[in-house]
Order: sequence, then structure tokens, then C-alpha cells
Amino acid sequence: MPAITADTIILPRVPAPHPTAGDRPVVSLTTAPSALEGEGFPVRRAFAGVDLRLLDPFIHMDQMGEVEYGPGEPKGTPWHPHRGFETVTYMIDGIFRHQDSNGGGGLISDGDTQWMTAGEGILHIEAPPEDVVARGGLFHGFQLWVNLPARLKMSPPRYQDIRRGQVVLLSSPDGGALLRVIAGEVAGNRGPGVTYTPITLLHATLAPGAQLRLLWRPDFNAVAYVLTGLGSVGIDKAPVRAGQLAVYGPGDVVTVAADDQQQDRSPQLDVLLLGGLPIREPVAAYGPFVMNTRQELVQAFEDYQAGRLGTIPSEPRPGHDTLNSPSKPR
Repeated sequence: MPAITADTIILPRVPAPHPTAGDRPVVSLTTAPSALEGEGFPVRRAFAGVDLRLLDPFIHMDQMGEVEYGPGEPKGTPWHPHRGFETVTYMIDGIFRHQDSNGGGGLISDGDTQWMTAGEGILHIEAPPEDVVARGGLFHGFQLWVNLPARLKMSPPRYQDIRRGQVVLLSSPDGGALLRVIAGEVAGNRGPGVTYTPITLLHATLAPGAQLRLLWRPDFNAVAYVLTGLGSVGIDKAPVRAGQLAVYGPGDVVTVAADDQQQDRSPQLDVLLLGGLPIREPVAAYGPFVMNTRQELVQAFEDYQAGRLGTIPSEPRPGHDTLNSPSKPR
């Protein structure tokens, strides 16, 4: 897992919560089912079976891989539209390439993040570069969908390219956990992602036997998704493993701990921690569109079919390779 790492001894340390701070209980623990996405790459549907009211403002998350591709096997998505929300793509292993109809795009790998605000509408494609397809290799990352409130759903599209070196690195109080803050604020340290919807998103790596007790905004919800390793979550130390999602209840502190003994292929516990301020608005979602009403969904499909969500570039932008030809949206 080559996502950016560092010696926690020299990093700023988040403060330990006060002993009277209330730990958040775990109110839901689920195992993500496997599926195929895009042109056939494997994913795990992290939010499957979870009440979306507990996840608001998050509406969808896929763990992409972890898979070791042979030569010629890597796959991506065809061109497809989005409206009404933001997509966050974070690569841990491997290389993915993004291009959109608004001029955004580039390569992401090993700790990079691409943050795309679809807003009023956009077309985009995500696929491994041709040289990666030819040689194969390890592929692992995730894509998160963040909802937008009604007043911002028709915002102009925008694109953020967040390099691994921009991510804020912090340590737990005892140095046993490395925190990579992608967006939001942790202990006064703000990640580089600029968000319309107030959220916190971080990737934590815990050494065997380490525990992370992290102060969390009480008005945010809190979710932990295990990427690799074995551990426990919450005040009751509910056991968790790779591919499981824990939703926390109300409180001041999010708790995650790594087991003393880890698997050979996963010597540490890697967890995504995310939370946000619930929007609490009606959600009408179908395929690539997330709106507030059915009529808005119908309008989104009509606008897409009429070409009002953008145009697929006919020529590559300078410095970028030609991408696959357009296909049907997922």
C-alpha cells in the first residue's frame, strides 16, 4: 500500500480527547458485497444495506479492487454523465486517468485524489493508461459520492487535482497511527480538498496493537470503512475486517483499534474515516444523477440526451493521451 507514508515520530500529533469526552457507539456494522463496475472492474459496495439517513451527506462509495491484474486486464469506465453531487476518487495502488467535458483531468496514483463537482452537469471518463493496461499490476482505491444541497446542485462544474504531497499528515498521540487528511479539519489541521458540503475525509493507518481515539465534530455523522487489516471499532470494541463499514452514533470521539496480530498480506490496519453535516433533504437518485425530486431526474436525463451536460472532447488536451471512444453511461 504505497499511499503516502511518513515517520509518525516527527509529525504533529492530534490531542488526546479529555477523559470525559463521550465515545460514539457503533450503531451499524455491515459487510460490503462485491460487484462489477464500468467496463468490468471489481468493486465492493461499501454502503450497501445501510440506511442512507445515517450516511447523509454521503450517498455512495465503492472500494475499487484490491485486485492484481494480468497484462491486458485493467479496466475503467466509459464516458458517462453526472449531475447534482461530487465524486471523490482516491488511488492507493495503481494509476487511473480522468478526463471530463469541463477540461479537468490527469493521472492519479499512490495517494493522489481527484475531486470532481458535477454540479449542473458534466461528462467524464476514468480508465487506466494504455501502458498500465499492457503490463497489468495492482489496482486499489475508492470513489465516494458526496451529495450537494438543493441550492448548490446546479453549481458550475469544477475539478480539483490533489497530489499526495498536499495531503495533511498527522499522528495519533502515541505515534501508533498515521492520519492523512484529504478534506475537512482534524485538530485544527485542514486538508486540501475544498468542499461545498461540510465533511471530513481521512485515511488512517494503525500499527498492530495501536488505538486511535479522535475528537469528532458532534454535529457530523461518522463512518469507518476498513480497507485492509483486522481491528475493532467503537466503545464496545466491535471486531472489524477488510470490506466492513461501521456507522457510529452520536458522541464526541471516534475510536478505532488495530488487532495485535495482523494478516501477512495486511501488516497494518487501514481505515477510511469520513463524516459530514447531514443535508436532510429529499434524495431522488437514479444511475448517474442525484437530485431532490423525480421531475429533476427526468429533466437531467432529458438534458443529457439533448447534449446539455457537456460535450466529449474530440481531441486530447495538450499533455494527455487520447482516451477511449464514448459509450453508454453507467
